[in-house]
Order: sequence, then structure tokens, then C-alpha cells
Amino acid sequence: MQIGHDTTITYLGHSTFIVDTPGGKRILLEPWVMNNPKCPDNLKQLGNVDLVLISHGHSDHMGDAIQILQQTGATCIGIFEICTWLGSKGIQNTSPMNKGGTQRIGDIKVTMVHAVHSSSVVDDGELIPGGEAAGYVIELENGFKIYHAGDTAVFSDMQLVGELYKPDLCMLPIGDHFTMGPREAAMATKLLGTTQVIPMHYGTFPVLTGTPEEFRNMVGDIGGVQVLDIRPGESLK
Repeated sequence: MQIGHDTTITYLGHSTFIVDTPGGKRILLEPWVMNNPKCPDNLKQLGNVDLVLISHGHSDHMGDAIQILQQTGATCIGIFEICTWLGSKGIQNTSPMNKGGTQRIGDIKVTMVHAVHSSSVVDDGELIPGGEAAGYVIELENGFKIYHAGDTAVFSDMQLVGELYKPDLCMLPIGDHFTMGPREAAMATKLLGTTQVIPMHYGTFPVLTGTPEEFRNMVGDIGGVQVLDIRPGESLK
């Protein structure tokens, strides 16, 4: 399977991806790597990372954030509350934002969009509010746009994400229970008007029962949609 656009996307499992951009930058979407049971061992040493995006505070999305940010010195983008919490842990290279906003990191544009989910951080046994969950539209140096939905239910304003930002590739959770399942993700695909979807956030734990096969069957009547079912450790180029 290919996506072109001088971009490589490597799936590390669950909701975590590495994007190697046309301009030579490396973006980590969701810093849950070393403790991610789906991440292949040979990918747990990340090497160079330029930018880290965090959708919300749950440990299966940012559980390795502090260690990764300390090791790489990458710039971290997250909602204000998450970046403030990271700052309290000694992480200074953050670039906080909020929903509806867009910022540039070099030649890469990052827009924070809505997600329907909760967000909190467990800190020394205490549950700390983490602002709100979010998704991102990332526009790479050549204009290629990726929408990472984070953890979310389907919501009708996904149509606005599609109309405003016109993502070329969407990463959507399909696991059910904690996020939307295959049926809802198929509706999200229709609302977004996208033609390329990578399913994510499934199979990591027994409770995440949605599968790419179910999702593919659900999108079968939506014309022209390509389900890019890549396994942890595989890449699209």
C-alpha cells in the first residue's frame, strides 16, 4: 500500500505513529512507545524526533511522554493543561494551544480540532484534569494533510473538519468501548469525505473488540474509500 507525497508513516501500534515528512522532519503522534505492548521492540528506540503531538492525557497516549521528550528534545504540542502539567515535570520545550487554533512549527502547520472524549493524567495516584481531548490536522511541508482523530466518538462536526481542512489521510479509532467502533468510524469516514483511512486504537486490550475487517465491511458502500490496514511495525510510503 502506498500514499506517496514523499511521506512515510510508520505504525507503532494502538494510536501511535511516526511520520517522516518531505522536509526531513520526524513527527511522533501520541508518545506511548516503550510501554506500548503493540510496539515492536526494534522500534522502541526512536532516535531523532522533532515534534511530538499529544491528543489527551490518558496513559495509553502519553504514558512515555516525559522520557521521550527528555531524550529527544523534541517540541511538544498539546492542549494548554497537558503542556502545563509537563512543565511541572521539567519539560520546557512545549508549544501549548487549544481547539480551533493553528500554529506553525517550521514549515509544518498543526491545527487542533475537537474530539469527544475525556482527558486526565494520573500523577502519583491522583487524577489530574487534563483539559479536553483533541484531534489534529497536520499539514506537511508539501501540503499533504493528515487528520489524527485521537480518541473520540463520532460527532457531526467531523463534516466541518472535512470541509475546512480537506485531509488527504485520516487516522480513526475503531476499537469500540472507549472510542467509536467500526460502525461509527464508517460514519466518521463519510462525514469527513476522505478516501484514505488508517484504522487505529484496536486490539491492544481485549475490551477493544473492533477490527479492521469489520471497519472495511462497514465502509464498503462509501465509494472510493481505501482502508489502509497496516500492522504495528509496518510503514506506508
